[in-house]
Amino acid sequence: MADRGSARSEASDPGERKARRLKPGPLRSRSRRERALTIPDLVLLSLLAEKPMHGYQANLELERREVRDWAGISRPQVYYSLEKLARRRLLRAVEPGEPAAGPPPATAGRLRAGPDRHVFETTESGRRALAGALERESWTRGRERPAFITWLALSWQASPRVVMRQVRRRERFVGAELSREQEVLRSIFDEVGHPYHEAVWAVSLTIAQFQTELRWLRKLARELPRRAPAKRSAYAEATE
Repeated sequence: MADRGSARSEASDPGERKARRLKPGPLRSRSRRERALTIPDLVLLSLLAEKPMHGYQANLELERREVRDWAGISRPQVYYSLEKLARRRLLRAVEPGEPAAGPPPATAGRLRAGPDRHVFETTESGRRALAGALERESWTRGRERPAFITWLALSWQASPRVVMRQVRRRERFVGAELSREQEVLRSIFDEVGHPYHEAVWAVSLTIAQFQTELRWLRKLARELPRRAPAKRSAYAEATE
């Protein structure tokens, strides 16, 4: 009896109860992930702050702006984010305007019956949430891991002929992407009308990166015949 009373006393301790509530578990972790604003969420909050749209129109506009070149957002993610943001009152449904041309996309019936038939706009709470998310330090500290750099680190295991062929393939790809981005920049200038706009800056950065890589690839192609192993290789020593 004394043991049960002692256990009951410990369980009723306020500090212990609070610790249990705060202890991260699978459900609590999943809840935090669901509350966090993802890249698709932020892209939609920004887009619908410009102009109210329904899901199909938002998808069309994202495609027109070629947003998927710089943000990982798929068509299904657009509908998921619309529902999520509306539940959290970061978006609100407004009176629909002119219907968008074309049929709604072939998504699940639940999604099609919702976001495609309602016009959404960003609420004041949504604007504050977006502004807060844009203060994160992580935006400025990320580092990409392009597949080509991984390939380059492993390329010593390929034949010299294959290495040169892959470098030339990359050079052709980067050249084509550079031409495409330059065309995109011209269309942005036509729409924006001045060079002091975030879309101009974003595409200009992409162009500068492609131009730099293209110059580097041409230099690499000239240097490949001189490739040699390390003169002073060092390896980690296993210790127990």
